[in-house]
Amino acid sequence: MKNIFFVSDIHLGLHDKVREKEKERHFLAFLEQVERSGEQLFIVGDLFDYWFEYKYVIPRGYHHVISKLGMLVEHGVKVSYIAGNHDFWLGDFFPNDLGIPVYKDPLSVILRGKRFYLHHGDGLALNDAGYRILKKILRSRLNIFLFSLVHPGITAPVAKGSSRSSREYTSQKDYGETDGMILCAEKKIAEGCDVVIMGHRHQPTVHDIGKGRYINLGDWITYRTYAEFDGTTTELKHWEQT
Repeated sequence: MKNIFFVSDIHLGLHDKVREKEKERHFLAFLEQVERSGEQLFIVGDLFDYWFEYKYVIPRGYHHVISKLGMLVEHGVKVSYIAGNHDFWLGDFFPNDLGIPVYKDPLSVILRGKRFYLHHGDGLALNDAGYRILKKILRSRLNIFLFSLVHPGITAPVAKGSSRSSREYTSQKDYGETDGMILCAEKKIAEGCDVVIMGHRHQPTVHDIGKGRYINLGDWITYRTYAEFDGTTTELKHWEQT
């Protein structure tokens, strides 16, 4: 029986061309492994550092990864995309053109008899009310429509700059001693979840909580980490291929 994979925070488009090519090479090799030995892949947010869909235009530079994801679906691998904080503007391209459903909210799913709760992790910090307000603004249909009226040659540089500023702010912010992600995981496990998987924090983490397990997937910027479920155990792994 094939395994189920989870990955997040690849942030394609973040770095210069040399670093992006290297990251893309590793990620495509990982997707090859998923195609060979996986039956499902869950992208738990922030595949791209910036993504905005116009009616007839999508961002350039990601065709190799997009094509590979489409091939996975064609070859019978079920791929699901849970939106992260850099994915506010995912439209219908993934579900309609690639056959990949997009979930704008956290996802609860039963996999081989075990209950999984998947959440990118954004907005869970206890003292980050500012972000939760910003999230509502960015997801506003009116604001998305107004943004779409501007030519992508103008919006893309602005959005990419905003994305970098947001990440620098997040990385330097003190979220306090209480981890909202852990509290959420504890709550979900107490409700009967077996595994809680998140990303966003960019720190690979595994915590066994009671009879359940919380995993933070880390990222592909620094760690190249992912999780794999074999039907019994969910493990956090590091992509080793050179």
